[in-house]
Amino acid sequence: MISKTQILFSLILLSSFSLNAIHVLCKAPAPAPASASESQFISCGSSPYGETDSYGRKWASDSKFLTSSDNTKSATTDYQDPALPSKVPYMTTRIINSATSYKFSVSSSQRLLLRFQFYPSVYESLENNKAIFDVTANGLTLLRHFSPFITALALTQAYIIREYSLVPVPSGSLTITFTPSSKHENCFAFVNSIEIIPMEATFKPADLLGFRGQSIDVKGSSLQAMHRLNVGGGYIPPINDSGLARTWLDDSPYLLNAAFGASFFDGIFLGVAIEADNNVTVKYTDDVPEFVAPLSVYRTARSMGPDPKVNEKYNLTWVFQVDANFTYLVRFHFCEFQSTKANERSFDIFLNNQTAEETADVIQWAGSIGTPIYKDYATHINDKEGDEMLWVALHPNLGQHPEYYDAILNGLEIFKVNDTHGNFAGPNIVPSKMLLNADAAARSFMPNLL
Repeated sequence: MISKTQILFSLILLSSFSLNAIHVLCKAPAPAPASASESQFISCGSSPYGETDSYGRKWASDSKFLTSSDNTKSATTDYQDPALPSKVPYMTTRIINSATSYKFSVSSSQRLLLRFQFYPSVYESLENNKAIFDVTANGLTLLRHFSPFITALALTQAYIIREYSLVPVPSGSLTITFTPSSKHENCFAFVNSIEIIPMEATFKPADLLGFRGQSIDVKGSSLQAMHRLNVGGGYIPPINDSGLARTWLDDSPYLLNAAFGASFFDGIFLGVAIEADNNVTVKYTDDVPEFVAPLSVYRTARSMGPDPKVNEKYNLTWVFQVDANFTYLVRFHFCEFQSTKANERSFDIFLNNQTAEETADVIQWAGSIGTPIYKDYATHINDKEGDEMLWVALHPNLGQHPEYYDAILNGLEIFKVNDTHGNFAGPNIVPSKMLLNADAAARSFMPNLL
């Protein structure tokens, strides 16, 4: 069978355009989720008996959590995109034609990891580009005028994940409301899965760069996960995460000029992926327990490489697309598995050309080889031309005269902090004209599937 993905990419390739693939299928046994008695994995639109995915995870039906089933219905799709990791929970959905809420009993003392998955396929002949809607959680605006179809097309992804870390809910009751847009005719909402996982707090106040003496109370804020990378390592699927079913992506597509596929291109340095030797043991601590990041994040890293003359001239840089007018928490995961003493590897950390840290020294911070540590920094992205990008850069600190002119990073997470109005919503990502033309051509070829 010819897939939607194949058609779109064939048309795109005809235009001499290439994309980095970031989805990898992985077959492995599924560990039991952390706090399984409290975690809730909901497959929307599924049978009352629930479903089991290809990794052995059990998903409950959403029907018992609806406050009202009026103006909603279960629906299925016949088209399974090859990029889907499993049929469950993507092939069924809940179609919502007017404002509808789910109500969940949750922990009243822990933060909540809230995750949605959207697969913008065709359900019962509904036009997937008519799915435009808002999502709120206990009054917090998560999404506004959200179009999974437009977003998936712009990102060239088969499905979309939206993930949040919510502050504890003292009442122990979480209400999630989906509201179809009233700005367009015949709009509807849909959702394929909802996950709610209690999580321990790891967020502390973080200094706000560019505002001397100011910090962000991250502990008292809700967050949206924007990017999560296993730096220097490969894709980590949810079943291989350390208890929170998170997805960690390969960092290489985000490296500056990474599309050229070279380690050094036109004055831009891409660094070297490295891995811990078998004789190095990574040891979690009370400050960095296992759920903070899986072991594979800390056993791989990206460094600048062995040539000090090259390293002292260039930054190791990643670039991310973000929404303007929000504050972001950037979490750096470190674990030194090569150096054994302080000032062997000392470097500076920059966010959008602002110094976040001078003389970063992982061994000095952690105390020993194989000990994980993370550092959080906050930065505000203004609404100016070109400010929809967040640049992360590392450079050797020459003033410290370290033994090696080098830098290292194991993992990176970027979180959006809710604004003062209790809002996360940003604009939909706009697909390029070429992608829109490719999709139109694919629809004319296979109208019943697209």
